[in-house]
Amino acid sequence: MNNYVPYGDLKGGRLMLAAFVLALANFMVVLDMTIANVSVPHITGSLAVSSSQGTWVITSYAVAEAICVPLTGWLAGRFGGVRVFIFSLIGFTVFSIFCGLSTSLEMLVFCRIGQGLFGGPIMPLSQMLLMRIFPPEKQSQAMGMWAMTTVVGPILGPILGGAISDNLSWHWIFFINIPVGIGCAIAAMRLLKPAETATTKLKIDMGGLLLLVLWIGALQLMLDLGHEQDWLNSPFIVVLALTALVGLIIFTIWELTERHPVVNIHIFRYRSFTISVLALAFGFGAFFGSIVLIPQWVQINLGYTATWAGYLTATMGFGSLLMSPIVAKLATKYDPRALASFGLGMLGCVTLMRAFWTTEADFFALALPQILQGFAVPFFFIPLSSMALSAVLPQEMASAAGLMNFLRTMAGAIGASLAVTIWDDHAKLSRSEMVGTLHVDDVQATLIQKGVSSEGALGYISSLVDKEALTLSANHVFLILAAVFIFAALIIWLCPKPKIGASGSEHVH
Repeated sequence: MNNYVPYGDLKGGRLMLAAFVLALANFMVVLDMTIANVSVPHITGSLAVSSSQGTWVITSYAVAEAICVPLTGWLAGRFGGVRVFIFSLIGFTVFSIFCGLSTSLEMLVFCRIGQGLFGGPIMPLSQMLLMRIFPPEKQSQAMGMWAMTTVVGPILGPILGGAISDNLSWHWIFFINIPVGIGCAIAAMRLLKPAETATTKLKIDMGGLLLLVLWIGALQLMLDLGHEQDWLNSPFIVVLALTALVGLIIFTIWELTERHPVVNIHIFRYRSFTISVLALAFGFGAFFGSIVLIPQWVQINLGYTATWAGYLTATMGFGSLLMSPIVAKLATKYDPRALASFGLGMLGCVTLMRAFWTTEADFFALALPQILQGFAVPFFFIPLSSMALSAVLPQEMASAAGLMNFLRTMAGAIGASLAVTIWDDHAKLSRSEMVGTLHVDDVQATLIQKGVSSEGALGYISSLVDKEALTLSANHVFLILAAVFIFAALIIWLCPKPKIGASGSEHVH
């Protein structure tokens, strides 16, 4: 692959423009994962539904996207990567318009499913096409650009969502996709046609597709509803858990024995791909768990508004933007395992800093770990993405990118669910322990002496205990997440040493 020939006249300015279009399309889809998170209160208020029903706006998109991401390899093989990419962009934009025009929850959820189905393939295809149009020695830099949009998207989502919902109306969080979607689709038609992938008449693996929909749907529903319904104490959640587990086992056996599988599980035969993706999943799960927990904790405990919680989360964007191009250059010169291990180790240390937060923490104390985290994220994201994709054959690239993005997305959902559940459960435990050791009568008497009424004193003590319990519990979750980062940093060394600046044809088995 070193006798690389540019596709058509894709070099210089046109190549950079093509790369920008691919990264922007990916950014739009990733942004839509989190842009609705802060807008749920606005949406539920205007459609007159409960807040638990409102979360279906987020989860319906996630489920549809999770189902479609692993299908990318099959779709690209059947219809061509560029064709599927352009078609997905058009579909995503059309459903964004319908989401913004929705007048009922049912219509909005239906349109969000449509958005997710068309948005799913955009992520892995933008990644695969970037690897395809750049020469091998520039692929790490292309990955850097792509990774930047994937990391910055979820951070900007809540800020944009909050600002748009507060100042315009929630409908506009969907309408902003229209110019981006149309612009990217037209540019892709103009620029990317020469980079089209080869197609073959692949049979549709109907059994595999149905099993995929079944187990992913069950798993995502279990993660979304589990916390509300007290997990395995609810028969419904137990049924969902069993469906997901049995469905996954049957699906795996089915796909391994199918001649034209809808998801190419055989890609896991590359040790470098499997370990890289595993480390990426653990790292992203812990990362996503923390970015879901921090805004909630500062809003409940420190009285931050949604907008300020968004600003706090966004402080990590600076480091990510600054370091992504630098790390991309380093990845072509140094062992990517060392870079990824350093990044994950640094994320572990940063998360450990958070485990000592108190209710007196000021904005700087909260923002410092965020800023440092921003510098660390590209170190784990870019080398792992490059290592995973450079381990497979060029014709397996779309399937590999689909599998990698699917596992990363699912790890994020699992990480977020577990972080919030452990936080809530441990808070109850911490509260009961505190109440057991606290001499409430003495504290109440002291407050009454200072002129506080008896009820007022009890209320004050109760809210103090609640805040401390939530903080202790958040610290406990951060300790667990730090351990997950360190574990991910260690398992990378199980990968065989890749060739520095390896391309998609230089295999590492």
